[in-house]
Formats: sequence, structure tokens, C-alpha cells
Amino acid sequence: MLTTLAVGNYRSLLQLVIPLGRLNVITGPNGSGKSNLYRALRLLAETARGGVVNALAREGGLSSTLWAGPETVSRRMRSGEVPVQGGPRQHTVRLRLGFASEDFGYAIALGSPTPSRSAFALDPEIKRESIWAGPVHRPAGVLVDRSGPVTKVRSGRGWTVVSAHSGTFDSLLSQIADPKAAPEVWELRERIRGWRFYDHFRTDADAPARQPQLGTRTPVLHHDGRDAAAAMQTIREIGDAEALDAAVADAFPGASLIIGTQPDGRFTLALRQYGLLRELSAAELSDGTLRYLLWIAALLTPRPPPLMVLNEPETSLHPDLLPALARLIVRAAERTQVWVVTHAPRLIAALKQAPACRALELEKTLGQTRLAGQGELDGPAWRWPDN
Repeated sequence: MLTTLAVGNYRSLLQLVIPLGRLNVITGPNGSGKSNLYRALRLLAETARGGVVNALAREGGLSSTLWAGPETVSRRMRSGEVPVQGGPRQHTVRLRLGFASEDFGYAIALGSPTPSRSAFALDPEIKRESIWAGPVHRPAGVLVDRSGPVTKVRSGRGWTVVSAHSGTFDSLLSQIADPKAAPEVWELRERIRGWRFYDHFRTDADAPARQPQLGTRTPVLHHDGRDAAAAMQTIREIGDAEALDAAVADAFPGASLIIGTQPDGRFTLALRQYGLLRELSAAELSDGTLRYLLWIAALLTPRPPPLMVLNEPETSLHPDLLPALARLIVRAAERTQVWVVTHAPRLIAALKQAPACRALELEKTLGQTRLAGQGELDGPAWRWPDN
């Protein structure tokens, strides 16, 4: 389980260090930085998939994602005593991402490329990466360290260089993942690759979830919901079938889910509702009803991930469905760490009733995203590796 997330110089996140729990609810007004925090977590996930540089390129490149304000926002600036102004920089500009878990910590720093003749001169470079034992980075606890192209692994009281020519565009997580030479890297990479993000279920008229789909065992719902019928059937066969039926009835009293199979192996999804003489096919369901069924398939997965991130799960749902969705999320948090990014008051209120819930409200002051109520000395302990 992640216990701390740290982001530096990414969009509105000049220096944000937040504590995490089993169930985390990220709230705040529009423009407070919720989406930026979500994007930062997705960038971290890309490090283990070899796509962090490409992900930054899709956002407009490193220069577009770096903090645009002064290097330091002083108390006097925040109070209005002095105007917001910059000055000579004291530190090299780096985009920093990191986290601490119950056993390992990880941090990565990206910066502008060194001058070269390459046609990819705008690609950012990975300047520093580090994996350490324990919640806070300290030299004695570092297990794997990368500075520029050189990556070394701790060996007894010394170090072993495992790569002297690491690609500046690839994380060490995708280059040094050898379970024997560097088990910490392999373990961390597999954990991060297991993170699961859901932020856009298709429910339009042509959405794949509304059409019959070839069915194979599906313990993990696709991020757009295309294999919903197969995922539901998988839950019934190897997951918690009772929880599936209870979740449907919780949201739609008297209703039941029908999974059909066609001779050609395609699966269909339908809902039988109280008072109707026939079931409604997926093509006939409202956007909200179909989206709720997709959340059931995602949250009751028979293969829970280390981390599941839900971005605005309330989209298209009637407010009366939000308490039932909250109960689903709380149940999922018993098996996996869950993030919920939302601005729906009713969903927030229902989730806050769970003992494991940690509510994190974001606010923005002078363009900088901060955790509401967190003073300079209130955050979790965190230390970035040196450049």
C-alpha cells in the first residue's frame, strides 16, 4: 500500500506531499488541481511501462508541464504583502515524482536534455532515479540508484554497476528488471504495472459494452468497459457471485442481471427489472444504468490490483445511485488500495462514513495546489534524492 505520494514542479503541483490510506477521496473545487494530481499518478505508472517520456510528449512536452510560477512562493506572497515575483533560480529545474509504500520508496526526476545532434532534442531526459527501503529516502537505505546513464545496485556494503549506458528516455524499471540481479526493481515494476485506472467508460449508442462481444474469461474489466458481459460472468464463476447480485439489487431493487451466450460464443448483457415483462438489453439501458453496471464489474474484480484509481466515477449517475456506489467502493477497499477523485458531495459524504476513508481536499493559492489544512510541518516525512 502506498503511504505517501510526492510531486514537484508538475503543473500546479509545485511541491505537494500527501499522506495516503486504504481508501482515499480526493476532493476540491474546480481548478484546484485534482486532475493534475491524477495525471501525476498516471505518469508514475508509465515509468514501469516504458512510456513516461511519450506521456509527457502527449501533454505538450516537458516545458508545458513544468510549474509556471516562481521557484518559491513565500508566505508574504500568499498573504499579499508582496507581489508574486521570480528571481534567480537556486536549484536546477526538475519534474519530480515519487512515492513511499510500506516497504519501498521510489523517486524519478526528469529534466531538459543535454545538447546533442539527435532529432529528438525536445525529449526530456531521466536525470535521477532511486529505490530505497523504508518510508523516507536516506543514503544508507538506498537499494538502487541511477544518475544519468549509470545505474548501480547495492551489493553488501558497496555497489555494483549494472548499467553504464542506461537510455535517458527509459526508466530503470524497464531496463534493469532482473529478479536475480535486482529483485527490488522487478518487484516494484510488477506492482506499478498492476495499478489500475478507470476514468472513461464508454456508454454512447455505439459503445462496445452495448453490443454482443466474444466472451473469454475476464478477471479484469477493460478500461472502456468493452468486455463487461464476460467480466460479469467471470465474477459469477470464480468471484463473488452473491456480491454481484447484491450490488445490482442495491442500486435497482428487484432487478437481476442476465448474462446470455450466443451459439457463436458472443456474450450479451441484459437487466431484468421489477414490473417489466421482458429484460432490457444493454443497447436499451440508460447511460447511467450501464455505467453503474460497469462499476460493479470493475470493483468486484476477482483479481484485485495493488491500487485502483477511479476518476470522477459519479459521471452520468443519478445522485440516488451514489450511496450504492460508495458501498461498492468501500467493499473494494477491503481488498485493494483505492483512490477516488470526485466532486460529488453525496458520494463524498457516503465514503467519509467508512472508517478507512482518508479525505484529502485540495485548494489552490496563487496557482499552487495545496492540501487544505496542511501546514509546512504537517505533511508526511519526505526527502528527494539529490540531483
